[in-house]
Amino acid sequence: MHSASNKYLLAAAICCFAAALAHLGCIAFGGDWYRFFGAGEQMARMAEQGLWYPTIVTSIIVMVLLVWALYGLSGAGVIIRLPLTKLALILIASILLLRGVSFVSLMPIFPENSLTFWLISSGICLFIGGLFALGSWQQWSVLGAKSA
Repeated sequence: MHSASNKYLLAAAICCFAAALAHLGCIAFGGDWYRFFGAGEQMARMAEQGLWYPTIVTSIIVMVLLVWALYGLSGAGVIIRLPLTKLALILIASILLLRGVSFVSLMPIFPENSLTFWLISSGICLFIGGLFALGSWQQWSVLGAKSA
């Protein structure tokens, strides 16, 4: 794989690792972190009460972000090629970009989340999704040019 120079996918992976760490911080440090990141007062209170729901939901997000980071590293050629890397990168980019643009329709489902949360998290999703999309395009352009 001739993609060790794919800086977009490497940056996307680093961003996913950073986002996973921030979510782990919410689990470790509780309500104040949930409040700071705009997850809503209800999530913050549940975390402070020691309820399992915030930990489970946040842990799932951490796991997804870590898998996405690994696929970014795989696509960048930093680690071994994972199964279905191309498909995974397309899906990851699509999910993040869709999440970034669809926040208005998601807001009523999660009324506790602040507008600041929606704007910042949507911007982050668009940014990381763009990195995955650009990196995937760069990867296939390089491979396509070499195979032609």
